[in-house]
Amino acid sequence: MLRLSVAVLALFTIAPTKSVRFAASGTGHEPPADSLLGRWDITIATDRGPRPSWLEVELSGRDALVGRFVAIVGSARPISRITMTGDSLRFAIPPQWEDSTGDLVVEGRIQAGKLAGRITMPNGKSYDWTAVRAPALRRDKTPTWGGTINLLDANSLAGWRPVERDRENQWTVSSGVLRSPKGGVNIMTERTFTDFKLHIEFRYPKGSNSGVYLRGRHEVQIEDAPGLESPTHHFSGVYGFLEPTENAAKPAGEWQSYDITLVGRMVTVVANGKTVICNREIPGITGGALDSDEGAPGPIMLQGDHGPIEYRNITLNPAR
Repeated sequence: MLRLSVAVLALFTIAPTKSVRFAASGTGHEPPADSLLGRWDITIATDRGPRPSWLEVELSGRDALVGRFVAIVGSARPISRITMTGDSLRFAIPPQWEDSTGDLVVEGRIQAGKLAGRITMPNGKSYDWTAVRAPALRRDKTPTWGGTINLLDANSLAGWRPVERDRENQWTVSSGVLRSPKGGVNIMTERTFTDFKLHIEFRYPKGSNSGVYLRGRHEVQIEDAPGLESPTHHFSGVYGFLEPTENAAKPAGEWQSYDITLVGRMVTVVANGKTVICNREIPGITGGALDSDEGAPGPIMLQGDHGPIEYRNITLNPAR
């Protein structure tokens, strides 16, 4: 589960001035509200570099725009309303894991099929942002799978690197086990992948938390919470989006496993031998993603910024 290293999703407030189904007033252009509908991959230009975000806009009834939003910290949350005036949009959402108590406010405009604007964080800092339409990632045929790739060396970090290069790397490898003894940096493979089958085994102490990021953008949650219900932010959920059918977690201290198949946006998660998510669509990036370029190949990223975690037997079969 990501908190201060994750993305936010939230309630929006819309004051629609017109029905979003009205004609384009004889201009020959697409109505601005209609052109906002759909999914958007967002990049926010922060003072620490670009940060990813995500927006989905849908029509509710004849007049209201609703949807979902992921910002820089937090989890995916529903949008209740978005204000659309001409080609301009605005929404405000309450803080989630941010330190400050102000609203997060997003303002923007539709420009030549893209979005651009300004986002104001709960602490009052503002940044420019841009967005492009998210790719559908539909596949026209069933993949065939290549040979098994062993992603973990027995006694070195060969093939892996820390995500935050300017911070100390706490990850070590010995006897085939990749260890993060304390919260620190995340780590990712140097290789990138598109569609794949991934096998990964992990072990955590009581109360710890980690996650496996598919293509570096979609987190499958790892958390010591065997007695909890199974919402999206607990064990084996796709964080903020997809809820497992059951909590298949073993007690802390035991080795556990995920077998994950990702084809386009469609994901299947088998946790400790039980299929808990079956061929479901991942709508967009989850909190803490590397970037919002959903159409590009990406690495396997492991979360190391929450607590102690161990991994072993990490193998992958790429689609041919």
